[in-house]
Amino acid sequence: MTTTTTEGGRGGLRFIWVSLFLDVLGLGLVFPILPKLLGSFLHGDTPLASRYYGAFLATYAVMQLLFAPILGSLSDRFGRRRVLLLSTLGQSIDYLLLALAPSLAWLFVGRVLAGITGASFTTASAYIADISPPEKRAQNFGMLGAAVGLGFIAGPMAGGLLGHIDLRLPFFVSAALTSINCAYGYFVLPESLPLESRRSFAWRRANPIGTLVALAKYPMLVGLTAVVFLANLAQFSLFAIWVLFTSHRFGWSEVEVGASLAALGLSIAVVQGGLVRVLMPALGERRALVSGLLLSATAYVGYGLAPSGWILLCLVPLNALGSLSGPAVQSLMVKAVPPTEQGMLQGGLSSLINVAQIVAPLVATQLFGFFISSRSPVVVPGMAFFVAAGMYVTASALAARHFRRHPV
Repeated sequence: MTTTTTEGGRGGLRFIWVSLFLDVLGLGLVFPILPKLLGSFLHGDTPLASRYYGAFLATYAVMQLLFAPILGSLSDRFGRRRVLLLSTLGQSIDYLLLALAPSLAWLFVGRVLAGITGASFTTASAYIADISPPEKRAQNFGMLGAAVGLGFIAGPMAGGLLGHIDLRLPFFVSAALTSINCAYGYFVLPESLPLESRRSFAWRRANPIGTLVALAKYPMLVGLTAVVFLANLAQFSLFAIWVLFTSHRFGWSEVEVGASLAALGLSIAVVQGGLVRVLMPALGERRALVSGLLLSATAYVGYGLAPSGWILLCLVPLNALGSLSGPAVQSLMVKAVPPTEQGMLQGGLSSLINVAQIVAPLVATQLFGFFISSRSPVVVPGMAFFVAAGMYVTASALAARHFRRHPV
């Protein structure tokens, strides 16, 4: 039974939205300040700081990979409310730790904790699945995408502005905001999973391999999981090389990079927070998925070919329109799983996404580095974008094939 029409349900949705917004904001604010913060511990050694930056990204993604299914299964056992509130409290502690970190080792500890608590996206998605009627699921998942988009607007901008005052100030501000949200959630967040729908905790389900194996027992999920993986591999490739590509190709400064990421976040927020409500009913989830993937592929090819920065920015709305594929595929997958296993589903999806988040930076940065080096037979700075576009095209073909095999 859903609660979206009740005041408690609306309060829960608001809390989930704000929590995800603050989570992504915390990630976004790192982009403009982390290289300088690392450099402050490494005496300005830029190449070494770059390697540490890659390690920081990988550390966060690995922790999310390991803990997303655990948190999802714990929420299936003890309810969504407890897991969400404890994760939010952990995030506030993590930001404070990052703000006060006296050494690189403590910064890594902070990234470990951030990865663990950030894995609460699994439980947040399961909460949305619990309280949303079928006709509202895609729209509510779209609102989660809007939170992500707005977080990427505010994050880089806040990181640049606050970091200009003091490199640690963005973390103090994030700690304060997350603490306030935790207190807010304690009073307004209702439990969405009734006792009769809960299940026992099992380690075979609470690990990345276990959740992926569990997904395989639902035929409707098998083909779509490959689509999710490829689409996220392509998306994370963009974030891995955006700064490198725009700095090398167009000579953009940190401020310009932050502004461009904010523009991308704004476009995603407009699409998933507004247009998805109009386009999803008109297109249907299946056509929205395939169309969104192809639009993103087109935008990525344009990124790689763009001769100037303003042309690249003109392609950002097209890429954002392609983000329709996210809520579409998630809504399709929710329909294929019973209410008692929504946490398992979201844990499995988070595992896929986090594997992509680990692999994408390694592949994309290696492609970028090789194709601008003297070792390359031809200089192609946008090669990583072209490869990512190929991933989107492949994902769209897999989705179309899946729909032919499962027409209903």
